[in-house]
Amino acid sequence: MTRWCASSADGDLVAVGGRDVLTAGRHAFGLLDGPGAATAPCRAAGLTAVGEVTLFNAPELRSRLGTDAPSPACSDTELLLHSYARFGLAGLAAADGMFALAIADGPELVLVRDHTGARTAFYARSGRSWLASTSLRAIQRWPALDTGLNLSAVRSFLTFAYLPGAETLLRGVHEVLPGRCLRLRADTTTAEEVFWEPQELTDERPAAEHAHALRALLEEATARRLPSGEAAAVLLSGGVDSSLVTALATKLHDNPVRTYSISFGDELPNELGYSGLVAAHCHTEHRVLTVAGETVAARLPDTVALLDCPVGDPLTVPNRLLAEAVAGDGMSVVLNGEGGDPVFGGPKNLPMLISELHRDDPDPRARALAYLDSYRKCYADLPVLLTGDVLAELTDAPHPAELVSPYLRQGRMHSLLNQLLHANLRTKGAHHILSKVERITAASGLEGRSPLFARPVIDHAFRVPPRWKLAGTTEKWVLKEAVRDLLPATVVDRPKSGMRVPVQQWLAGPLRELGNDLLLSRTTRQRGLVRPDTLRTWLRREGTLLPRHGGKLWLVLTLELWLRSFEVGG
Repeated sequence: MTRWCASSADGDLVAVGGRDVLTAGRHAFGLLDGPGAATAPCRAAGLTAVGEVTLFNAPELRSRLGTDAPSPACSDTELLLHSYARFGLAGLAAADGMFALAIADGPELVLVRDHTGARTAFYARSGRSWLASTSLRAIQRWPALDTGLNLSAVRSFLTFAYLPGAETLLRGVHEVLPGRCLRLRADTTTAEEVFWEPQELTDERPAAEHAHALRALLEEATARRLPSGEAAAVLLSGGVDSSLVTALATKLHDNPVRTYSISFGDELPNELGYSGLVAAHCHTEHRVLTVAGETVAARLPDTVALLDCPVGDPLTVPNRLLAEAVAGDGMSVVLNGEGGDPVFGGPKNLPMLISELHRDDPDPRARALAYLDSYRKCYADLPVLLTGDVLAELTDAPHPAELVSPYLRQGRMHSLLNQLLHANLRTKGAHHILSKVERITAASGLEGRSPLFARPVIDHAFRVPPRWKLAGTTEKWVLKEAVRDLLPATVVDRPKSGMRVPVQQWLAGPLRELGNDLLLSRTTRQRGLVRPDTLRTWLRREGTLLPRHGGKLWLVLTLELWLRSFEVGG
């Protein structure tokens, strides 16, 4: 299992641990030890590439290439490279899959990231040399690179609980955006080309026809992502999204389907009744994994260290434990129901729509500011959380609202609901949901696959009129109609409730010592990012922060653990 690394200067790969170094003109390619699915460098039509590529429509790409198609035994990386060499950006857009690719194209190093961001790629420059990798750690270890902490990214993380754009926490290191082809040039300039972006299209066919077309696309997306010749695994929460993936998997797969759910104990609200109902309805082999707070405390530091960009999601450790359980049962692929909310209109959008009805602020940025507030993370607390020195340094930095405002204005999308879905897809979808799935599953030797994030499914979602995605107060209406015959009505029609994660109980119990030791330590104080007096107040559960102080403390704790893992100073 490897991650790839590519450079525009010979020899740099050796310095960051690259193996199997292959040079192509000014460029060098190699593989790194670590989780991932990279293949050795390959060549096509004068191009050389290395990447992590999983294609779900390889036969279609092969047919499109005709006599120019490579050997049937070639890797997915080589097939995608041939498609790019023959058709350019259109060859990338035609792919349905998860991929990050680095291509030596004459003097340029070309970086490609798949449509939705299931795989990631990072890059940096030192002098006239470029370095790119799917591993942020590899870039950080590049001796030629002089980097430090990116304070703007710190503010973004505390606002969103993830980093929603190209910035990383390392100054001078950037992430390739999904659906993009980024050219790193020998003169140190860059050029970004878009090969896919969701398009809002008017399609006023009857609702039933939209549901029928969507059903066919869901079946195709799920069938393509099922493993060949082995049992399939599905992470089943009991919500409609994971339930429909489970139902489609059992309908379409010739081998057994196993489902996996999380429990935090019987005393907390949960969805186990629904997940159990779906498992019984679909006749899956069902397993419930009970996660103790003590296990979360023990596994949190090394789980945070897996992530190239931190994710302030308290489900990260439970997600990793589920992945380990699936891998322990001998599975190589695990499906999930991620994507239903950002693609079809989940619960985050209703408060924003209500806010818009009452908004009287003509400032074009007002909608984006409301979007930041809707996250209910640390955005409103930044004046009392960040130190005066940090706030002063951020005075002239771009405001976090600028990361979402391009999606929330007229132009790309006209419907406000579609604007919100576009923002959710391009920010939380790519930089939180999919990146977390990729890193957590790859660490256990699995490949996590998300049928609801399939490009054809997303394309159709933006054809569906908004009134059939959010029908009154019914969220994801057309998605539910498309699968109504597959699931019990109690699962399809119930409102989204979600699993209650006992963050506050963890912080007051098994994580209390870790939280106090880290957040009030000399190292944290010397870093100079956050105010110790604010952290003490939050740790004592004082002030006006209740009842959401647990989630906010979780963000700060996650950030500190990540900075220590990557040995980043202030």
